[in-house]
Amino acid sequence: MSNGAYDDRGNKDASITNPKGTGTMTPAVGTGKEMQTRNAFLVGDSMTGGYGKSGPDILHDCTIAVDPGEIAVIVGPNGAGKSTAMKAVFGMLDLRQGSVRLDGEDITNLSPQDRVVKGMGFVPQTNNIFTSMTVEENLEMGAFIRKDDFSETIQQVYELFPILGDKRNQPAGELSGGQRQQVAVGRALMTQPKVLMLDEPTAGVSPIVMDELFDRIIEVSRTGIPILMVEQNARQALEIADKGYVLVQGRNAYSGTGKALLEDPEVRKSFLGG
Repeated sequence: MSNGAYDDRGNKDASITNPKGTGTMTPAVGTGKEMQTRNAFLVGDSMTGGYGKSGPDILHDCTIAVDPGEIAVIVGPNGAGKSTAMKAVFGMLDLRQGSVRLDGEDITNLSPQDRVVKGMGFVPQTNNIFTSMTVEENLEMGAFIRKDDFSETIQQVYELFPILGDKRNQPAGELSGGQRQQVAVGRALMTQPKVLMLDEPTAGVSPIVMDELFDRIIEVSRTGIPILMVEQNARQALEIADKGYVLVQGRNAYSGTGKALLEDPEVRKSFLGG
């Protein structure tokens, strides 16, 4: 990564985003304490639920949020409910308690498709590109909800990810793992989202490619888009994070700035290898 110098993040080109105010958040019944979500673009508040109407609960009173201009990461051991929490925010499982709010609006009962229309960009961990289509066709597919001319947005994606511009006419299935992830992120950006959610974007890639992907994620954040990310590479993710959530068995175990969590002796001992 770029020598750890990430303090100058800020809104460099907000035209790829769709920010429309911040709204006012209030905590749902369950936590019994105030969560710092007043200016959050996105908050999953006091979420309890699991897969299926009668399935066991995987999340237990779990709250995660991301604010404007932030990178927020969700980390924890295997089976902690990290990806489940993100899927709950995206509407892929039923909540028995809690709420999800985006830009001040309660979207708890909306489908994932409707949440995309409202401003969510979601990149799943696997099966996140059309391998037989070219890079540019993948980006065009990402603009499926738009009725306007999106050619400028495609150029902005190429500016963020220059390698995609070079390979725009190449089938996406022929790209490396890191390049495929860039296609997936670029396609999500084509909707001009209010917030971008990434589920383990560095899974299965080499350390060098992981560093490159984190650099690209930082570049996306510089456009002004809040980013919520699930990541198994906890230490590296917290190094670029403004805010971190450590989940254990579907519950909030620790939360704070990325720097504070990296320096917390209990977090270091239990989740970061000492």
